[in-house]
Amino acid sequence: MATIKDVAKQAGVSVATVSRVINGIGYVHEDTRKKVETAITELQYTPNEVARSLYKRKSRLIGLVLPDITNPFFPELARGAEDEMQENDFRIIFGNSDEKLDKEQEYIQTFVQNNVVGLIASTNYPDTDTYRNLGIPVVFLDRTADNRPSVYSDGREGGRMAAREILARGSRRITVMRGPEHIRPAQDRFQGAIEKLKDQGIAYNVIHTSSFAFTEAGTWAKELFERYPDTDGVIASNDIVATAVLHEAQRLGKKVPDDVQIIGFDDISLSSLLTPSLTTIRQPAYDMGRAAARLLIQLIENKKVDQKTIQMPVTFTERDTTRKVEQQHG
Repeated sequence: MATIKDVAKQAGVSVATVSRVINGIGYVHEDTRKKVETAITELQYTPNEVARSLYKRKSRLIGLVLPDITNPFFPELARGAEDEMQENDFRIIFGNSDEKLDKEQEYIQTFVQNNVVGLIASTNYPDTDTYRNLGIPVVFLDRTADNRPSVYSDGREGGRMAAREILARGSRRITVMRGPEHIRPAQDRFQGAIEKLKDQGIAYNVIHTSSFAFTEAGTWAKELFERYPDTDGVIASNDIVATAVLHEAQRLGKKVPDDVQIIGFDDISLSSLLTPSLTTIRQPAYDMGRAAARLLIQLIENKKVDQKTIQMPVTFTERDTTRKVEQQHG
């Protein structure tokens, strides 16, 4: 891989001259500039982004923390953020925290060492001092904390929607899978669902889950049917948990949706490919990622920000794990 010294040698100029050309700082004669640019092209030299940012004292690097990249919902968020950043000439460096606070903090330290100018955090721990004391703009994505800049969807309405739709399709022995207690969106969904069930005078069971990860979802699905075998409707904490419930129901010989209806949350791409395909509450993940990136850029560039907390609407995506409803309902 070519270095800046190689470029200088090939162009017959000093390293300082090459730096001036790359960074657009100071005067360089046009002929000299062309020589340097030709050498850069011929050697396929890529300037070190960190070195450049330190030299210019203005980085174009953004840190992005996700809790679990095995869950397809989070790469979809990341894709939206990356596309928006790329269009605005920022670059993303990324860390997967595995929902572990110490791993997350290590990544944040690495980001700071790499001179990032902002951070997007889809963190399970938004209330820690780590974020308050960073000294650079932070936007929480799919998370929210103390009215600090954040982009998230309307989980409470999503929970209400799931309960309303499963009731309209005839389920009466409902189990609600409560997502991790320390994650605000998970609790919003849960609260929304049980509010609606209570309004309708419907008794319900609860299965507590401690993460959104693939690895444990199967265990909770087994627990659900062992503890509440006559469940005829499941409101899952997300699509991965819903997928595990569908798998377990089929393993037990239950027909979905005739014996048990299932509604997920997120609408990850996998959901439409299952058999039967998963009915779910859709979060606009890609758009959320883009909105978080836009908000962060405004904060970095000290622009006036009208709305620092952005709540996006959710929608009901009807597929085949719920029965059809004959007429529309309110």
